[in-house]
Amino acid sequence: MDPHRAGSIVYLGMMVGAFFWGGLSDKVGRRQCLLVCMSVNGFFAFLSSFVQGYSTFLFCRMLSGFGIGGAVPIVFSYFAEFLAREKRGEHLSWLCMFWMIGGIYASAMAWAIIPHYGWSFSMGSAYQFHSWRVFVVVCALPCVCAVVALTFMPESPRYYLEMGKHDEAWMVLKQIHDTNMRARGEPEKVFTVNRIKIPKQLDELVEMQSESANPAAKVLFRIRSELRGIWLTFLKCWDYPVKDNTVKLAIVWFSLSFGYYGLSVWFPDVIKHLQADEYASRVKNHRNERIEDFTFNFTLENQVHANGLFINDRFVNMKFKSVTFKDSTFQNCYFEDVTSLGSFFKNCTIVDTFFYNTDIDDSKFIGSSVINSTFAHNKTGCQITFDDDYSAYWVYFINFLGTLAVLPGNIVSALLMDKVGRLSMLGGSMVLSGISCFFLWFGTSESMMIAMLCLYNGLSISAWNSLDVVTAELYPTDRRGTGFGFCNAMCKLAAVLGNLIFGSLVGITKAIPILLASSVLVCGGLVGLRLPDTRANVLM
Repeated sequence: MDPHRAGSIVYLGMMVGAFFWGGLSDKVGRRQCLLVCMSVNGFFAFLSSFVQGYSTFLFCRMLSGFGIGGAVPIVFSYFAEFLAREKRGEHLSWLCMFWMIGGIYASAMAWAIIPHYGWSFSMGSAYQFHSWRVFVVVCALPCVCAVVALTFMPESPRYYLEMGKHDEAWMVLKQIHDTNMRARGEPEKVFTVNRIKIPKQLDELVEMQSESANPAAKVLFRIRSELRGIWLTFLKCWDYPVKDNTVKLAIVWFSLSFGYYGLSVWFPDVIKHLQADEYASRVKNHRNERIEDFTFNFTLENQVHANGLFINDRFVNMKFKSVTFKDSTFQNCYFEDVTSLGSFFKNCTIVDTFFYNTDIDDSKFIGSSVINSTFAHNKTGCQITFDDDYSAYWVYFINFLGTLAVLPGNIVSALLMDKVGRLSMLGGSMVLSGISCFFLWFGTSESMMIAMLCLYNGLSISAWNSLDVVTAELYPTDRRGTGFGFCNAMCKLAAVLGNLIFGSLVGITKAIPILLASSVLVCGGLVGLRLPDTRANVLM
């Protein structure tokens, strides 16, 4: 499975989902859309843990991404519309911290669950449930909890007012007021309203047409009208004076996401590349050996056997780990219960040899001749364990450290968001993140690269938090979900491109990823400084 391809599929689903659900939330409500999109994510996340085919798995992950893609634009719009101006930036920043908490949860679960390959079962060779599938199920559980919690949450009162539902808005605001007064020890205070917005007039022609149609035409008409409504709301994001803000926000979202997700892919792969180089430097070479009537029942690791001759040898209950046989001959040998990892037979000759319960198949023979040999009861499925591939274990640990490193930045951004200002934190964080990329030139070891990853994540988190706050505050209520959804869709498009571009540069050169990420982040930060300051603004 190509991780870059799988990740890109999820981001593509999130890109479409962000635009669709964000736009729909401006038409039918924040809470209702959030419930549906989280339910879609949870259902297909659970389903993806049980499917067996690779293409079906990718399809389920894409639909899961389509569901979760709507969560970010809706949840920030939803929460912002409950907050008072004085503490809006701070509380939205605390909301951003749950991104970090989710990342820590996912990294910790991967680290704790996936290495336990004993957590698996199979039903013949057709159905296998490995520990990584348990991890997928566990990662879907918070989504289920969120759906349950949302059923007890009210709709946004500001959305109700925008739709002309002033009675519903009044009830929600009264509930918030009474709860706050009880918490302050002043339950006797009465909720009053000084001014209320005039309700919108509904389109009677649309209502009549939808009521008079048959059920199938009714559903089709509703879908078409909602999609048309989303598109018309999106076009309003390009009207003056919102157009200028939309262009700048799209540039900042794209640049921050491209640098962040690109380097997030590049960092672990570079560390694995450094590990592989160090591992290859310790390889043991064996040449022109002749071994007869010998039983191998121990692990062979990190070896190259060239021009060898193996006659009447037995390979029983053992493992090949990064072992390569070149130009060697195996005559009348016996392989039983053998597992191979990164091991190959190149230009070898296999004569009168029996393979039983091994994972050695055609993919292991490169330019080799297999003559009068038998393969029986071959192993199926993934046979790798973390004892075999320790570098995979490090990937989860590194992701956990990188996610944990954003904690100080989250706390600082929350405490200073309403004091320093959104734009100063956005531009400053992106510029500092871009500058920190140049320290990667000196990353020649695993520990140094991990330290650079933590530094970069810690500096960039303030930019993410500030950008979420600014985006929610710049758009008026009637197009807040649509505008945020479009910006988030640009973010996911950049994530796809960053995934593919930076992933293809691993092991080739350091210069291009470093210069590319630095220039994009610095330019995006400078554009972010040109956005209007929303610190003192009341939500439109």
